[in-house]
Amino acid sequence: MTELPEDVRALADGRNIAHVATLLPDGSPHSVPVWIAVENGQLAFLTSPGSQKARNLDRDPRLAISIVDADRPTRMATLRGRVHRRVDGDEGWQIIDRIAAKYIGAPYPLREDRVAFLITVDRASAQTFG
Repeated sequence: MTELPEDVRALADGRNIAHVATLLPDGSPHSVPVWIAVENGQLAFLTSPGSQKARNLDRDPRLAISIVDADRPTRMATLRGRVHRRVDGDEGWQIIDRIAAKYIGAPYPLREDRVAFLITVDRASAQTFG
């Protein structure tokens, strides 16, 4: 596991939207925007357990993530890693609610059909252009 560089961590800690890319069964990419946070040094995001990205990650835990600074779109980070753990139940809701609080200032409003994924990061870097 790679420790997140400070500039990458700053982007992950902010209210920035991340894009998670997973692999479809035929090997082609599938990318979706998500809310993201750092949990004990790992990236975390939430999704429906039946979503395409969840099904992809259950089959193949590898993924890539990009984060763009919402206030400064020339600042971005890219990460690669794999699912460390899928978290559901009360523990999953604690993670989900912390992520939601960052983005909307309240617990996640839909109280069913959500899980959290914890990601072990293998590579991470940030860049600023201009």
